[in-house]
Amino acid sequence: MHSKSRSDSPNSSPDSPTELEKPLPLGDHRKDHQCSHWLIFQRRRIDLDSIATQPSVFDDPVTLGVYRPPPEYENTHRFDPDARWTWREEKVSKLVRKIDTRIMIWAGVMFFALDLDRTNISQANTDNFLRDLHLTTNDFNLGNTLYRLSFLIAELPSQLISKRVGPDVWVPTQITLWSIAAISQYWLSDRRSFLATRFILGFLEGGFIPDVVLYLSYFYTKRELPIRLAWFWVSNYITVMVSAFLATGILSLRSGDRAGWRYLFLIEGLITLAVGIVSYFLMPPGPTQTKAWFRPKGWFTEREEVIMVNRVLRDDPTKSDMHNREGLTIRMIWSAVCDWRMWPIYVLGITQMIPVGPPQTYLTLSLKNLGFTTTQSNLLTLPSTICGLLTLLLTSYLSEFVHSRVGACLVLQIWALPLLVVLRSFGRSTNQWDYFVVVTLITGFPYVNPIQMAWASRNSGSVRTRTISASIYNMFLQAGAIVYANIYRADDAVSNKRGNLILIIVCSANFIIYMSTYFFYRGINRHREQQWNKMTVAERETYLETTKDLGNERLDFRFAY
Repeated sequence: MHSKSRSDSPNSSPDSPTELEKPLPLGDHRKDHQCSHWLIFQRRRIDLDSIATQPSVFDDPVTLGVYRPPPEYENTHRFDPDARWTWREEKVSKLVRKIDTRIMIWAGVMFFALDLDRTNISQANTDNFLRDLHLTTNDFNLGNTLYRLSFLIAELPSQLISKRVGPDVWVPTQITLWSIAAISQYWLSDRRSFLATRFILGFLEGGFIPDVVLYLSYFYTKRELPIRLAWFWVSNYITVMVSAFLATGILSLRSGDRAGWRYLFLIEGLITLAVGIVSYFLMPPGPTQTKAWFRPKGWFTEREEVIMVNRVLRDDPTKSDMHNREGLTIRMIWSAVCDWRMWPIYVLGITQMIPVGPPQTYLTLSLKNLGFTTTQSNLLTLPSTICGLLTLLLTSYLSEFVHSRVGACLVLQIWALPLLVVLRSFGRSTNQWDYFVVVTLITGFPYVNPIQMAWASRNSGSVRTRTISASIYNMFLQAGAIVYANIYRADDAVSNKRGNLILIIVCSANFIIYMSTYFFYRGINRHREQQWNKMTVAERETYLETTKDLGNERLDFRFAY
């Protein structure tokens, strides 16, 4: 929130002529919901030339003074509380489509590069990777644990660097650095080199996802972001499908003492390196900063920049709290860590993926152990990938349609529980195709992490806390991955009876955690609503002008659940 003094200028005075004129027309927020998600079905019902500008705090002279962007905000020169635009300008003909094309697609390509280098270990497993390096299942688990641990450790340091230099500089640097580490796996020789490279790779990749999520929030509203994040994670599934075909060809290069998995790490690392270098040129710092020496005209017109800035700020005025190259302090980090209102989402970050994590991690190795060939094992992952992609998108759209984060996220647990019970009933005599069908459905689960990531971003309430909360959430997510990386053990490797029982127990517990989270946020909102309704108009204005509450501490803030 910005103090009242920041707007004490002739241009922002409540007595200025602009603010005493008759209020300009505003759009219907119900149409915003329709246009955001169901535009393709609603075109005949919505007048595309009607006003799309949504009501916000900038329409009231009092709250305009409180929330007006400060001079140091990089997009202040395009802020205009009187700006108006149509649905045709925003959704249909130009702007959002251009943002999707210029910003969103490349974000997906960068995520593709991340997943290419962090998941190709699964394809390497089908090419006798463990045997060539004299590794056991427990060694492999330790490597995954070290990777997740270093990924977790790097989250906050990465955010500190990103906020200081800007994600447009740091993210391409990250990709370039980890691609070099990925290429170095060509020369792996033993257990020590395997563990070392896994740790280094995880440390260099840590923080990438929160950095990109923060970057995307510069361009999208909170209603648009969950769907964009769902499509962002679609690249994860595309990576699995593409890498399965790549691995089928690359692993066949095995010759003499040079295993196919060595060429896999080398070639896919070089692909990532190319993505990292190109990213320096395809990531502008922000909506109004797309001009560069190699792009003198920029990507957007002045009119488009005005619409971009004002539609995002009207949706969330706190996005002007910090400059995109303003660093974080230790005090800010500690304050965000101590924000108990975010803890339920962090806890869910640990537990949500545990029921489906081990079957997914060991999918290719399990198929190989069932007697499928290397090529068959890699190609048989495609059905679960396609299933996962479809359920990811359906669940993300469901989240916005039913307007319930908890309801949409519970779909994963509902999906997994009966399948895990069936999986645990399998024994040594189970037909390999029966096992394949069940494990394919389990690993084709509806991936709800994009919903929870956007949920954490939405409930943090400000840029400074959003930046840190995204990292903390991802740290808890990696902590959960460390847990499930060690559930399937070597002494239980034949049927994983003990491991699958643990998965069933955690899945059942998740129902309780999600419902507790629902009532937790619902209770806070009801309490705040009661307090707010007891206040007079004058008391509310005084609160808005004088409160020192920030982000989700504010009495007028409501949590999503």
